[in-house]
Amino acid sequence: MSETTRPDEVGGPDSEQARLRAHPTWIYLLREFQEIYSRGSAGGSKAIRSHRRKVRASLSVVINANPAVIPRPPTDKPVTRHLPRAFDLAARGSMAGLGRALERAAAELSWEYGYTRVPPHLAEKYAYCEILGPRGPVLSERLTLGFVLFAPRTTYPQHSHAEIEESYISVSGAWSENEFAVFAPGSLILNKPGHEHRITTGTDDPCLLAYAWVGPGDKLTEPGMKFSKTRKRMEMGI
Repeated sequence: MSETTRPDEVGGPDSEQARLRAHPTWIYLLREFQEIYSRGSAGGSKAIRSHRRKVRASLSVVINANPAVIPRPPTDKPVTRHLPRAFDLAARGSMAGLGRALERAAAELSWEYGYTRVPPHLAEKYAYCEILGPRGPVLSERLTLGFVLFAPRTTYPQHSHAEIEESYISVSGAWSENEFAVFAPGSLILNKPGHEHRITTGTDDPCLLAYAWVGPGDKLTEPGMKFSKTRKRMEMGI
């Protein structure tokens, strides 16, 4: 399926109302992503510098192509009760622009789990939403962008992504990956394909992370998300 075709698109793929430029809420949100991946520091890391370049280059191509926008049914999950607090925290820090842009799109977000089987305790404390990717709402086959929301005191089990390069950027709240550091708003973590990682969050507040996936189109469409069967020994490096 191309970035300009979707069988269930209302008005047809060539309808101006069905394209990005007719949806300013999504445009402004994507521009915030573009700004963050343009101005943020790579911290001297060649791998992170390369990832930033790939994300912003792919995003520029998508925005300039004026792709189709397919509204998805808005859905909530139990953890979205913490979303207002996450927005409040974001408004105080360096990621205020991205937080505000997401808040304005809140009524249109489709929160989901991404796994066939989710442990009951995790179903209460985690969900994610895509804003750009093969499944929309902004269609793209070259890049996936979205957000993950965690409740306080959450452990997101160990997992990895085959052939997908992933970055997280903290929007609000404190969190740790593989329990070796605490990351504050504005921090970026890069997970190379196949890298095992586990996330834990702070005790008092929710954590909202933006994420970007770069990889083959078929993997972005069907990432095959699953938790690791056994908890392996995790290295501190990426």
